[in-house]
Amino acid sequence: MKGQMMDVPLTITEIMRHADRINGETEVVSVAYDNPRHRYTLSDAFKRTRKLANALKSLGIKKGDRIATLAWNDYRHLELYYAISCSGSVLHTINPRLFPEQIEYIINHAEDGIVFFDPLFAPLIEGLQAKCPSVKHFIALCDAAHLPETSIPELMDYESFIESHNDSFDWPQLAEDDASSLCYTSGTTGHPKGVLYSHRSTVLHSLASALPDAFSLSVHDTVMPIVPMFHVNGWGLAYSAPMTGTKLVLPGPKMADGETLTDLINNEEVTMTAGVPVVWLTLLEHLKQSDTQVPSLSRIIVGGSACPELLIQEYDELFDVSVHHAWGMTEMSPLGTFNQMTPKIAALSEQEQMAYKLKQGRIVFGVDMRIEDWQGEAVEWDGHQFGAVKVRGPWVASGYYKQGESIDSNGYFDTGDVASIDPHGYMLITDRSKDVIKSGGEWISSIELENIAVGHPDIKEAAVIGVPHKKWGERPLLIAVTRDVDVSAEELLAHFEGKVAKFCMPDAVEFIKELPHTATGKLSKKDLREQFASYVLG
Repeated sequence: MKGQMMDVPLTITEIMRHADRINGETEVVSVAYDNPRHRYTLSDAFKRTRKLANALKSLGIKKGDRIATLAWNDYRHLELYYAISCSGSVLHTINPRLFPEQIEYIINHAEDGIVFFDPLFAPLIEGLQAKCPSVKHFIALCDAAHLPETSIPELMDYESFIESHNDSFDWPQLAEDDASSLCYTSGTTGHPKGVLYSHRSTVLHSLASALPDAFSLSVHDTVMPIVPMFHVNGWGLAYSAPMTGTKLVLPGPKMADGETLTDLINNEEVTMTAGVPVVWLTLLEHLKQSDTQVPSLSRIIVGGSACPELLIQEYDELFDVSVHHAWGMTEMSPLGTFNQMTPKIAALSEQEQMAYKLKQGRIVFGVDMRIEDWQGEAVEWDGHQFGAVKVRGPWVASGYYKQGESIDSNGYFDTGDVASIDPHGYMLITDRSKDVIKSGGEWISSIELENIAVGHPDIKEAAVIGVPHKKWGERPLLIAVTRDVDVSAEELLAHFEGKVAKFCMPDAVEFIKELPHTATGKLSKKDLREQFASYVLG
């Protein structure tokens, strides 16, 4: 016997329609290339979205065509998110921080027909446009007055492109498994790989991420996504915020500017924001140096890499802001876990709570997770045993664009992360599988050592890699960046005593001015291993 419920497809179009009708008065505030503070409502946004859809149709764009963006978090990018996907085409967000050769590969692999770009990226586009034969149109995200002087042929500005078109549009009826958007991994090894999302996966991810024990979004909130919209759907906030009526504050190219972020938080009364740890270090330093408070801000969501304990403590003690870990990846849309204190954990002492706050959190509904040992057997959720993290679910990729499936015989996707899960359901990422250090037959977590290092008050950032050792095979080398103060290797190594087993302690310390990062803000262990390729211990 089957139920008698209506079979209405889950599409991004329905998010848009709901947001327009029910949450139309909700504000969207942006920092844009040609406007330091643009302000309008969701109804205004979707009116322009319909004009944009008509403009795309006039160029002959068809269902399934890929349309690329190289853009910051602003209102025009939001319009592109909806106009492209809801008209049946595929929104292809490109990370402009990738190497030009990678961007060229991505555009050609996706066979993009149009590229919308922020004028700040005009020099990048100039160098690429002749190498991307599938692209028929380049459109700068600005008005005619701010169109950059460039050699790009027949360059159009966005405002002129949409201006003459009608603000009504007959959105097509899409199937929920139709492709909606495309995002490529950063490609630390080999070429970047494309993850092709569906309307269904996007809607389900938006619903789950907005739940109270995840991002907890509502009409009473104002969210400022620092996580870029060009990277893994901006963690889905461009969908879940309009869906819930949450006010959006989009910082444009000012994502790493502490003064601008503080101004936006206080003037727009931001309650929640999300991004990678390096952004929160920048903001924290500005707040302390300027002696500024952020009274409206209640929570920060951290993803991309582990958040230092000191950062969690200082935001809590100095600004009454709670910091929550989240974990996921491009292949997971991206949310997999979220760190929210359960009543049982919240009743513990502050020190005991911190041990849980440093974990990546509990699995969100919709994600089925399995931790496997090196023989492929499931490990106990005891908080001690760790292994490979494998996942499956309605917003988890089954494979990569044009490359077939990448799942095991049980339908699970291997994330490449190594983790443990405790009896309360909190996951702790101990490493990437390629970054675990094997010393004398024992596994050492580089992430655990990095977290201890940045717990030292004079250490700004740290990374640990395995380097060759004549006796033990590999030993950990700590590479650190100080807060412009003198710290000796002996002092830093002493900081590890009592916090980790003796055999896990780093054998040596190297201080450098700056650690390399990937295009998505994560530590680049690959670059560090190349930099210290000749380093031998023992």
